Amino acid sequence: MTILYSLGFILPFIGAVLGMSIAYAVRPKTADGLKLILAFSGAFLLGITIFHLMPEVFLDEEFEAGLWIVGGIVLQILLEYLSQGAEHGHTHLKENNLLPKVLFISLCLHAFIEGLPLQQQPALVWGIFIHKIPIGMVLFYLVWNTSNSKGIKILFLFLFTLMSPLGSLAFFQFDFLKTLQLPITALVMGMLLHIATTILFESNQGHAFNIRKLLTILLAFTISYLL
Repeated sequence: MTILYSLGFILPFIGAVLGMSIAYAVRPKTADGLKLILAFSGAFLLGITIFHLMPEVFLDEEFEAGLWIVGGIVLQILLEYLSQGAEHGHTHLKENNLLPKVLFISLCLHAFIEGLPLQQQPALVWGIFIHKIPIGMVLFYLVWNTSNSKGIKILFLFLFTLMSPLGSLAFFQFDFLKTLQLPITALVMGMLLHIATTILFESNQGHAFNIRKLLTILLAFTISYLL
């Protein structure tokens, strides 16, 4: 088992668990404290996409990368319609409501798909790890404030942590997925581009200058470039 193979399973799982653990320890009444973390993760994902994924998918001139990227953007828009934008920090559920199954399935499907190319993309593994931390926090807020039983809440959270590792496992186990490496990578690129740009746009609401946010974004771009 190679190091990349192991990291493709371990880091997305650890990122989600870390985010949930932070949320459990802090438990703020609102998710406002996520803004800097979300800005970092959005810039980091965007940097990974531009610096590492984009050169690969456009290297083959016969591959219509643009169509798959647009397909990924459209797919993510559909998933966010079902998940109410939880992938980039939105929490719309009120306390004592049951967690909508469609929302949970949408988040799990998103996590599974973004896990598919991890075996072939070392930089993306770290991007998804960073991405999972705020998503784990947001999902914890969503799940823990519902009226589901504690056992169901823990089951929901645990199932979500497994989705990206399961996507990575599926790519490793099924040969037909390996033949679709470029389309899958381009599709995930489109999804990440939409998420990252949405996060960065929403983090700058009001267009007020924020030096901490700017430095956070620059740091994320620098680290993503150096990977």
